[in-house]
Amino acid sequence: MLIFQLIARGLAPLTLVASVAAFLYPPAFLVFKDYFLWFFAATMFAIGVVMEPEELVDTVKRPMRIGLGVLTQYTVMPLFGFAAAMVVMAAGLPKALALGFIIVGCAPGAMASNVIVYLAGGAVAYSVALTTVATFLSPLLTPALVEFFGSVLLPIPFWGIMKTILWVVLVPLIAGLGLRRVLGSSLTAAKQIAPAVAAVAIIIICAYAVAANQSRIASLGPLVFVLVVVLNALGYVAGGLLARLYRFDRQHRLTLAIEIGMQNAGLGVALALKHFESQTALPGALFAVWCILTAAGASAYFRRQHAVGAP
Repeated sequence: MLIFQLIARGLAPLTLVASVAAFLYPPAFLVFKDYFLWFFAATMFAIGVVMEPEELVDTVKRPMRIGLGVLTQYTVMPLFGFAAAMVVMAAGLPKALALGFIIVGCAPGAMASNVIVYLAGGAVAYSVALTTVATFLSPLLTPALVEFFGSVLLPIPFWGIMKTILWVVLVPLIAGLGLRRVLGSSLTAAKQIAPAVAAVAIIIICAYAVAANQSRIASLGPLVFVLVVVLNALGYVAGGLLARLYRFDRQHRLTLAIEIGMQNAGLGVALALKHFESQTALPGALFAVWCILTAAGASAYFRRQHAVGAP
């Protein structure tokens, strides 16, 4: 099982390596063109397998804290994503590219954030609860927000996006939860394998998006990359500041900062590739690589702080 642990824990460097490889030799990853939605469904199935029923119970017991967190997820980053899109438009870049930033901002609930919170010493149960609620709300809220913010740029297929999320998010998530009930003694092994499956799927999705946009990436100026970095940083900062305003303790402040800064960019890329031009997926692919790298680095920093007893 060591290999599965290494894959899950190596999500950041593996995503970076695969993305670089996809840029240098796109044909190796373009073969996944017809299967990227299946790969994302695999990530949600994996979440269902590893999700503990106790986490759902904890969600019900602490509705105010969860509600504040989810409200923050579905307001802060959509606004930041829209602002980034306006900057892209002001720079004269394509509308499809600008829409990509809106989609990134409207897709919270990254599975990778649960792992990062654990490694950083945050409140894991709270992280999983936020991911759970955000995921179950995503079939309605994500297309609604994308339509609200993105309709000023391009026509948005609300029902098409909603249908896609239902099939690749909700159905496999429920299937994964159902599988837990029949695995019995094999559940422990499945819980070790599932995160690796999700990691591989995310790596392939991001690498395919890079491969599909290789020529555009080569011709892009620095603005798109800067916006990805700024959007990610603003998410961390806003999450931490708002958590302080909510009077959360240190663990929960750290957790909310990670949850806001990290988006479900895999979902954003999948939606963009399914319903829009391939370049719409570019901000999501770049964001996925960058946010995983920054979150992994931050988790190492906070873990060291925790080890030496820093406040």
